[in-house]
Amino acid sequence: MAQDATTRTRTETDSLGSLEIPADAYWGVHTARALENFPISMRPISVYKDLVCGLAMVKQASARANREIGVLDPEKADLIDRAAQLVIDGQFHDQFVVGVVQGGAGTSTNMNANEVITNIALELAGREKGDYAFLSPIDDTNRSQSTNDVYPTAIKVGLSLDLLTLLDELDLLRKAFLEKAVEFHDVLKVGRTQLQDAVPMTLGQEFHGFATTLGEDYSRLKENAYLMYEINMGATAIGTGITTHPEYGAAVLRHLREITDLDLETASDLVESTSDTGAFMSFSSTLKRNAIKLSKICNDLRLLSSGPQAGFGEINLPPRQAGSSIMPGKVNPVIPEVVNQVAFAVAGADLTVTMAVESGQLQLNAFEPIIAHSIFQSITWMRRGMRTLRENCVEGITANRERLGTMVGTSVGVVTALTPFIGYAASAALAKTALLTGRNVADLVVEAGLMTREDVTKQLSPARLSGLEAVTAAIPVVLPELAPEGAERRE
Repeated sequence: MAQDATTRTRTETDSLGSLEIPADAYWGVHTARALENFPISMRPISVYKDLVCGLAMVKQASARANREIGVLDPEKADLIDRAAQLVIDGQFHDQFVVGVVQGGAGTSTNMNANEVITNIALELAGREKGDYAFLSPIDDTNRSQSTNDVYPTAIKVGLSLDLLTLLDELDLLRKAFLEKAVEFHDVLKVGRTQLQDAVPMTLGQEFHGFATTLGEDYSRLKENAYLMYEINMGATAIGTGITTHPEYGAAVLRHLREITDLDLETASDLVESTSDTGAFMSFSSTLKRNAIKLSKICNDLRLLSSGPQAGFGEINLPPRQAGSSIMPGKVNPVIPEVVNQVAFAVAGADLTVTMAVESGQLQLNAFEPIIAHSIFQSITWMRRGMRTLRENCVEGITANRERLGTMVGTSVGVVTALTPFIGYAASAALAKTALLTGRNVADLVVEAGLMTREDVTKQLSPARLSGLEAVTAAIPVVLPELAPEGAERRE
């Protein structure tokens, strides 16, 4: 142990030589090399908590499997198991310090996990950090493993855990739109196609549509979760299983399934599974779909709330902050705007994933770190974006009922509902007059003697105009629960 006036260190050695490591650090020399080599993102892997938990789960499953098949001393296996559990429980995450973007196909991340878990285990045994003669990060904690099976498996486990939290937020947002659909079920408005007036609908129908599209995305994301369940533990370097016991693959799968409570399966072709990262591309694409559709909803919210005097002005978004340093009283739709930007970032991340998947060569894809970073960031930002959209925007939306009533009353779109009774030609003439004079369509029809006031009122009722008259329960208050049991939101 070296010491000077300002800091205490310990000396650790790898194949390149020796380095001084801070005495209180649970990481070691391999992590220190990565800190020197990759000052790129300046974001440690600890920002993705589920990735760290995935790494610890893999190490814990491997320790149990190695003990079971007799290739690791039971005392050492127990120490590694206990240390990994502490990480799974949320401790020591600040020790996972290597940058999320790194060379080496994830070797630095794997070694960071090996070193941290080993040094935690050494302390549990009452020994000093760095006492690798007693318990080794490579020979013991990494026994029967390679970065090339640990890292992709940990990513898939982590993404599976992270997806649960995203689905939870997505379902809460869907329900928030449903509640607004119920609140606005009788608020008539003019629907639009190509930004031009079309035919009447209700504001409730519009918000119900938002809820439905989010429900569809929920289903697509959940369907794609299975892509993360095929793992390659036991493949080691390139899929041949070199350095592993014949029983290790089955044992580690069984223990990892038990630890994660995920329906994991070992790939049928470990060579293919170790080199192929197509599952990440498909998973990322589904995230992009959700992000883009959510962005479209935010576009609609911004349009519907535009004005408030010189725009659509149909709904009012909760005022969240002053909108201008020069224009007094201006309030901007800042929450939908930030969610739009999240969607742009997710779309860009999906392109990054696509390029990284394509760029792999031969028996390994060296670019899994950027794949992992891109997808974890997308899930993280989407989860936060959905939460702020729900809490700071959707739940507080109100309808500008008076303005909507005026717009519907003077809209030529309602004439469409009268064509079966007065004919197309008469309807077209009335539409022209309404446009020129700005008068109420119902009044014009009655004045022309084409229909009685009673009949016009009946045909232009919200229920008939919106097509809901014959629907028993057009906008259900409660839809079937979508959120998976036990899903917890992490932040």
